Amino acid sequence: MKHYTYLVFLFVIFTSCNKELSFENETFEKESNLPCKKDCPKITIEVPIAKNIAVVADSINKKVFTVIREIVYFDEDPLKATDYKTLTAAFIASYEEMHKKFPDDTFGWEGKIKGNVEYESDQIINIKLDHYTFTGGAHGYQGFRSLLFDPKTGKTIFNNQLFKNENEFKAFAEKEFRAKYHIPAKSNINATGLMFENDKFQLPQNIFFTPEGLLLYYNSYEAASYADGPKEIFFSYDRVNNFLKFK
Repeated sequence: MKHYTYLVFLFVIFTSCNKELSFENETFEKESNLPCKKDCPKITIEVPIAKNIAVVADSINKKVFTVIREIVYFDEDPLKATDYKTLTAAFIASYEEMHKKFPDDTFGWEGKIKGNVEYESDQIINIKLDHYTFTGGAHGYQGFRSLLFDPKTGKTIFNNQLFKNENEFKAFAEKEFRAKYHIPAKSNINATGLMFENDKFQLPQNIFFTPEGLLLYYNSYEAASYADGPKEIFFSYDRVNNFLKFK
């Protein structure tokens, strides 16, 4: 019996040590119960949930949830939303409260978030969030968010941790950006109508690792007006590997 117990103990250790981090998409939805004929308020969140390695998965899942909460939560106290069910309920509750105050001016609220693991290696995990929200006005807002993680720890990797020398990469990226969008080298970066803060080129908030290369993505309003739309520039890895800490 002792021998059998020992074998079971070794098996448990072996299997737990060989678990690999994995992701499984889950979907959370909520609709308003208030009467409506069309464009009924609804929120849908499809998100990759990290599993198997508890500490790593918990760190990733908390960060993803926090970012999604920033996108779709409209109440004064975001900490009230502690999971996706309460978050979707809060979105609909915000609509219903607004509708009671302004029944003729509120219609068609919508929240839609689709997340996926854009890129995964032994050095970096990149989760992409494609999000759209409409809460009234002339149009909704659609954008992408890039979340980067260390697969060994689950900790967030920030953009300034990606490069051996961020200023050198920024200078390289600016040259390529100007060429793509036809901005003369000796002109201010906003000379053709862009909206970089302080009239200085900056790297975007969202940098994506893809199987083919590195994508720098500027959402609407980050570098240009809504009418001008998002801006992006793509680099194959053979062009940027010398700048990256992650191969």
